[in-house]
Amino acid sequence: MRSRSSRFDELVLDSVDHLEHRLHRPLASLEFAVEDVPPSDPAPWEAQIALGRAFPATRTTAARIVLYRRPIESRALHEADLCVLIDDVVAEQVASVLGIHPDDLED
Repeated sequence: MRSRSSRFDELVLDSVDHLEHRLHRPLASLEFAVEDVPPSDPAPWEAQIALGRAFPATRTTAARIVLYRRPIESRALHEADLCVLIDDVVAEQVASVLGIHPDDLED
């Protein structure tokens, strides 16, 4: 039996794989992470609880995309909603890092 957090991790990896397929290129230069909740110090422009964040690359670290499991799960009514929401958050954050509009990542 898998835990909710391990199932969520699998869904994120599936979403990344699907996005790589759509882009026809690997996203190996990006790191993906899952945290239970965002830090308690939201960015000034965040009016609501963040579902994910993109952190740009620095000279010493790769760009990182973090998804926040509990806020995402709280917005999903069932597994299908959860998959769609994860796909949306991953696409939005990857687009942010790549400097493109999320709609440009659609099938």
